[in-house]
Amino acid sequence: MTFQTPREDVAAERAGRAGLITLDRPAALNALTLPMIRQVRAALDEHLADPAVEVIVIRSTSDKAFCAGGDMRRIRELSLRGEFDEIAAFFIDEYALNLAISECAKPYVALIDGIAMGGGLGLSVHGRHRVVTEHAMLAMPETAIGFIPDVGASYFLSRIDPAVGMWLALTGARVGGAAAVASGLATQLTPRDRLPALLGELGDASAGSVEGVLQRFAEPIELPPLQAALRERAVGFDAPGLADVLAAWRAAAGDAALAAFSPAALASSFELLRAARGKSLRECLAIEFELSMAFARHPDFIEGARAVLVDKDRKPRWQS
Repeated sequence: MTFQTPREDVAAERAGRAGLITLDRPAALNALTLPMIRQVRAALDEHLADPAVEVIVIRSTSDKAFCAGGDMRRIRELSLRGEFDEIAAFFIDEYALNLAISECAKPYVALIDGIAMGGGLGLSVHGRHRVVTEHAMLAMPETAIGFIPDVGASYFLSRIDPAVGMWLALTGARVGGAAAVASGLATQLTPRDRLPALLGELGDASAGSVEGVLQRFAEPIELPPLQAALRERAVGFDAPGLADVLAAWRAAAGDAALAAFSPAALASSFELLRAARGKSLRECLAIEFELSMAFARHPDFIEGARAVLVDKDRKPRWQS
C-alpha cells in the first residue's frame, strides 16, 4: 500500500516497508531551494517516526539528475540584494539535513542516477548506502563559481585517498558510477534498468534484509584498476603545500585550465580539507558554514556564479 503526501518539489510516500523521498524539480535538475531542503527534512522525520518504515530511500523523478546541487543562482541574487539572513537560513537548514542523514537511525539508501553535484552529494554521501548507476556523474564543482566545497564535503573528501579527495575538491572533476564506487563516494553500482526491481524489493518485507537486497543488485566491479586510474589523475594533489599542488596541476593541464577557478576559493578549499582531518562531521559543517557565509559575500562568488550559472560565458574575471 502506498500513502502519498503532496508536496511542491518533494514527495514523501510509503511503499511497503520503504519510506520514499522523491525529488521532483526536473526542469532545474532538482537544484535545491530552501523549501525543498525543508521538505526533504520533513519527509525524513516523517519516515523516521513511522514504525512501518524500515528503510528510507531518496531518489529523483529525472533520468538526467539526482540533484545538481544547491540553487546557487538564488544565493547570488540574495547576496546582491544584501539578504544574508536568508542565505544563512539556507545553509543552516541544508547542513542540519546533511547531519541528520549521517545520523539516520534507519538504513538510508540514495539512488543516484544522473548528475549529483554539490548539495546532491550532501543528500547522498552521508547516508549508509549510495547506489550509483552507469549514468551517474558525481562532482563538487564549487571552486569554479568562487565558492568552497561544502555540505560536509570537507569531511567525506578528507577521508578518501588524500590525493583523490583534494583533486575532487579543487578541480571539480567529475567521476562516473564505477569510479565513484572506487573512490568511496558510492557503495555499489546497479544498472539503471534494475532500479525498479531494486526499489520493489526494498519495499517488500519478504525479500529479506535491506543489506541482502542491495547486495543482490550490486554489479561486480574490479576496483584496483579504477582506483589506480583515479590516483593517476590526482598525481601531485597530495603535496603538502598549495603551491606544489597547483604546480602539479599546471604541469598536467596548463595555465588556461587553472584560470577557470577562483584563486581565493582554491586556497580556502585546500586549507579546509587539511583542517578537516580528524574532525567530526558536525565540526566540519560548522567550519564550512563560516566559510560559506564569507564566500557568499566574496566578489569571486558573484563573478563566478555569473560566468557559470547566469551568463554562462565561462569567462570569469577573478578579483582575488
